[in-house]
Amino acid sequence: MAARPRPTKLSTSVSQERTQGQSDVPTVHSLRNTWVFWFRQQRSPGNKALNYEEGIKKISSFSSVESFWSLWAHITPPSALQPTTDYLVFHSGVQRPVWEDPLNLSGGKWIIRLKKGVADHVWEDLVLAIIGDQFHECRSSVETPVSKAEGEGQNGSDTSPSPDWPEICGCTISVRQNEDIVTLWNRVDGDTRVREKIRDTLRKILNLNPATVMEYKSNNDSMQDKSSFRNSAVERAPYP
Repeated sequence: MAARPRPTKLSTSVSQERTQGQSDVPTVHSLRNTWVFWFRQQRSPGNKALNYEEGIKKISSFSSVESFWSLWAHITPPSALQPTTDYLVFHSGVQRPVWEDPLNLSGGKWIIRLKKGVADHVWEDLVLAIIGDQFHECRSSVETPVSKAEGEGQNGSDTSPSPDWPEICGCTISVRQNEDIVTLWNRVDGDTRVREKIRDTLRKILNLNPATVMEYKSNNDSMQDKSSFRNSAVERAPYP
């Protein structure tokens, strides 16, 4: 599937930068945040099973509309991936897209299971919504407790959550044999109001059928049972 630029989806968050007096300098449409694209495969090319950390590979980062579309044009769509393969897009403040990361530790994720055949456009719409700040109003007033050890990077730098970082940490798509699963990760699990606002915004952005079942699971629960998707809380409340 060829990438199709849809600038209106990003126009709410980008800023235009021009060099005064140099009309030939290309315009750069900067995103509010820098994002990182990751790839994960459960098995190596030799068919050896990998643990989660071993399977995660960083592809590239981007901080403008132009750099995003340049990357996106070379990414294989989810429909062409082998089962047990994941794509992950996370805020640059996330050191590794795992439950234990300081930015993710106190948060959780909304989970939507997709029938085969719809993942490509759902995934693209979700990524565009995140980097285009369509969840910007979904911010929590709850402080995320981060210990000194958790807030230090590999080189001792401070990586504890900044007030400027968005509530949305990132998103993933997991390609499986009989279904595809998208998740939207948020920073604070304990703020029910914000979680519900994220849910409603997600339904609107993806134009989900009112009957679509949504699940939520905290990253703490995932760490306890070693699973992203099992034993999640099913959201069955009717959507207006």
